[in-house]
Amino acid sequence: MSNHALDTNPPTGSVQHITAHGSDWLWAVFAIMMVADILVFFWQFSLPRGQRVFHQLCLFILSTAAIAYFSMASDLGYASVLTEFGHMGYSANTTRQIWYVRYIDWVITTPSLLLTLVLASGLPLSDIIALCYFDLVMIVTGLVGALVATSYKWGFYTFGCAALFYIWWVLAGPARASAGALGADYKSAFTSSAAILSFLWLLYPIAWGLADGGNLITPDSEMIFYGILDVLAKPVFTIYHLYRLSKLDLSLLQLSSGKFSNSGGVFDREKHAAAGAPATVGASITGTAKGGFFSRRGQRDAVAEPRTPEATAVSS
Repeated sequence: MSNHALDTNPPTGSVQHITAHGSDWLWAVFAIMMVADILVFFWQFSLPRGQRVFHQLCLFILSTAAIAYFSMASDLGYASVLTEFGHMGYSANTTRQIWYVRYIDWVITTPSLLLTLVLASGLPLSDIIALCYFDLVMIVTGLVGALVATSYKWGFYTFGCAALFYIWWVLAGPARASAGALGADYKSAFTSSAAILSFLWLLYPIAWGLADGGNLITPDSEMIFYGILDVLAKPVFTIYHLYRLSKLDLSLLQLSSGKFSNSGGVFDREKHAAAGAPATVGASITGTAKGGFFSRRGQRDAVAEPRTPEATAVSS
């Protein structure tokens, strides 16, 4: 089946643009994102509601990436920007496709990727907020720099790289130490996943410098470079990370969501016991043996423990 995307949506205004071969590659990446998205969508149902946060974050990542690649494969979601340098037979100040839809994708997917890591590390909320802020700084400065036609683009590039260094520091330092405080298995899972993601993210600024910044590679080559990185950083990484999390007892993180009764009545038993309140509610969750990520497989909701009259009085 031939690809008519560029006939239907011609690259108007851009001298340097993707070809039909580049569009074919983008459709292939779109298909990979969709298959992984469907896999994770059904995978989440092996968990009770209230304990699917990591799978749902991965759904956000893969769904957003699939939509972005659908747009790029259709030759939509770009701006025509003058190049600073002349290469590949083109002179400087010729127009090149700059894909703003890619940065919209990253604004959603990169904080979600970080959350899949740090929510399983026990990192304090204030540090998580700061981490997400600097991640957004990294993406927005990359977009602004890509849309700037002069050498000032490299100033925005520098801001973005500084934000990336901060993210690396948090993952290698505070977040890893926090995961270690939860146990050796948490630290091992976090370290391996964070190392993979950190290495892949190191390559994105290189791709930016070769494509949006320096105009050293063609738009088709740009799509191949970013496409390989995105496949590794999204479907491959998320499935690997979910597998590592499946080996952990995530009830320790107390990330259950929903009503108090639906989450099984999880609360700090020591704190309530010190206050003289009965410490019976949620006992089965905090005191059970490790059941792994797939404990209570197949139930629709996390099962609430029977509540005593005393515990009801405490919660009210």
